[in-house]
Amino acid sequence: MGTQRDASRSQCFAVIIGAGFGGIGMGIALKRAGIDDFVIVEKHDGPGGVWEANRYPGAACDVPSHLYSFSFEPWSGWSRRYGPQAEIRDYLHHCVRKYDLDAHLRLGRAVLSATFDDSTGDWRVELDDGSQLEARVLIPAVGQLSVPSRPRIQGLDDFTGPLFHSATWNPGADLAGKRVGVIGTGASAIQFVPEVAREAKHLSVFQRHAPYVFPKYDRPYAAWERRLVRTLPGWQRLDRAFQWFTHEARGFALLRARWLVKSYEWRYRFILRRRIPDRELRERLWPNHPLGCKRILFSNTYLQTLGEEHVDLVTAPIERLTATGIRTADGVDHALDAIILGTGFRATEFLSGIDVQGRDGVRLADAWREGAHAYLGITAPGFPNLFLLYGPNTNLGHNSIIFMLERQIGYVMGAITRLAGEPELSLEIDPEIEKRYNEDIQSSLARSVWADGCDNWYTDDAGRIVNNWPGLTVEYARATRRFDFENYSEVQAGTRLTRPVMPQTSS
Repeated sequence: MGTQRDASRSQCFAVIIGAGFGGIGMGIALKRAGIDDFVIVEKHDGPGGVWEANRYPGAACDVPSHLYSFSFEPWSGWSRRYGPQAEIRDYLHHCVRKYDLDAHLRLGRAVLSATFDDSTGDWRVELDDGSQLEARVLIPAVGQLSVPSRPRIQGLDDFTGPLFHSATWNPGADLAGKRVGVIGTGASAIQFVPEVAREAKHLSVFQRHAPYVFPKYDRPYAAWERRLVRTLPGWQRLDRAFQWFTHEARGFALLRARWLVKSYEWRYRFILRRRIPDRELRERLWPNHPLGCKRILFSNTYLQTLGEEHVDLVTAPIERLTATGIRTADGVDHALDAIILGTGFRATEFLSGIDVQGRDGVRLADAWREGAHAYLGITAPGFPNLFLLYGPNTNLGHNSIIFMLERQIGYVMGAITRLAGEPELSLEIDPEIEKRYNEDIQSSLARSVWADGCDNWYTDDAGRIVNNWPGLTVEYARATRRFDFENYSEVQAGTRLTRPVMPQTSS
């Protein structure tokens, strides 16, 4: 289908940005379709995406390993029910090797800009080493959690000790016997806080909002279970299907039967009583938002760590950083030797740092000035042959993003199969179709638990929920089951034709 071409050349059929689950999964789909003419650009020195970048102590996934992996590629390398960072990275390296993607990777290269050429119908992609790629299809697969967020705190640069973000962990920082401060209590912080507490002389955790932290039913896989996976891969697929179903059921409670959520909140009160004997600390750990409004977290050690004698939970707002620590609004100066930022990512700023210009020179940043939006989270009007993976409103609060990525990849392949056979064809989503779609999405989100007024990373500065999918994964699978050509128009030499692109029919 595709023409074999050296991936290092400046021209290719497709450029994929990012070598995480989305980019690797897309590369595998192209290879399976017989298309070898593509490049995967990755800013880190190895494939793996967030699992290459995030190497903080205790880093792991909160979705079970069998579910947080490709459905077509079961793996016998999982040592535990929930994969730690190194094993997830090794799994992705395994996929790269097995599906022969090494020759397609350009590692240690960041994309600076991507511009649609109206005269040729190609995308020109500029890399930070000065080189350029030209491609008919552009597939950004950078995800939503790739750019660390530094908090807007006065004096952030005044602190003289080691200060770093969890996503750019400083392995050279010696925390043993030191006074360490952690800003933030999100998904990363609850993993590294117990690890840091084992080394630190004193640990101060600065909390704005208490999260819900439920037990993580993690355990090592027994030897017989690992043998079973090696000899009967179908068993792992069955377990994956069961896990998907149970996670989907939780999503039904959050999204369709919110009255059931109260029972989980009562359960959390019981968990706090059992794990935190101190009543005053327990009260500070009780969330002030309904369950599900912010990301639900899972850990077996975080709450107990906060109850240790050398650990303080600080709930007074941070006023500023000083040369020697953190000053809180109650006038207390917290002397610290090192500070770790567990402040998450700029999740609502999709494709941040890449200047994307579409048809007629329209910038994606301008098109998304009032909030990111895309049809099915994949395509945007004015940007022909651009297909996003893990784009706006495709994140989940209850199930595996790998399931969503596979649905998106399948949808995109429906378009690519057609594009590969018709060299002059470019596809662009109809603006009215995309507008109505996003109006429906926002209407559904306005009734969701994420709109209950809490401070979550799903909502942009204007209050628009731009990250999450408002339904079940089975509903997204139904919406993306085929590439709906009737909702797209053809673009030729900078002219957008009003007629829809008709599906091909077999004779």
